Amino acid sequence: MSISSALADPVLVQLGPLPLTQQVVTTWALMAVLAGSCALLTRRMHLSPGRVQVLLEALVLGIEQQLREVIRRDPAPFMPLLASLFLFIVAASLATLIPGVHAPTAHLETPAALALVVFVSVHAYGIAAQGLGRYLRGYLEPTPFMLPLNVLSELTRTFSLMVRLLGNMLSHEIVIAVIVTLAGLLVPIPFMLLGVLIGIIQAFIFTMLASVFIGAAIGAIERG
Repeated sequence: MSISSALADPVLVQLGPLPLTQQVVTTWALMAVLAGSCALLTRRMHLSPGRVQVLLEALVLGIEQQLREVIRRDPAPFMPLLASLFLFIVAASLATLIPGVHAPTAHLETPAALALVVFVSVHAYGIAAQGLGRYLRGYLEPTPFMLPLNVLSELTRTFSLMVRLLGNMLSHEIVIAVIVTLAGLLVPIPFMLLGVLIGIIQAFIFTMLASVFIGAAIGAIERG
């Protein structure tokens, strides 16, 4: 693997004018695996849980508790979105352990799409919680002269959300490519495992920042 191959997104199939890239295939494969795994693991839930159910419940309760501490209210309405973001980014990091597979979060389009999902969801939750008029008036606080800065703040924090995820994942891909080029295939294995850990940390940071934005939008915490 070279640096250029780490940065490239090869086209696997050309569907007319639409190129089907490796990143798109990996993303859809991850979504299919996550959806299928969730369906299989939750289809037989019991009041007396087995080991798998206990682990699943512990994971859900752990995520829920973290979100409750940030949003400061019942996180149940936001769990489907935030837990899905967390699990997808973690799965994208784990996918790098498969030879020849690159994390889709190391390419611009995926972090941009995830940040856009957060951007739209934040405003949707805010309007649903406060009403359109009250939510829009929040951009005039503490003075109407702050409107341009408040709007710019919304855009820049979404951009920073994308750049933070992209930068960390892309830098790991480049480091691995350099090590493979200089030292061979087996040496980078510890760095790949470190990259998985970095991916999990980035998933946590991304999810927590998204929850902060949602908490501010619904009025549970102060806008910042």
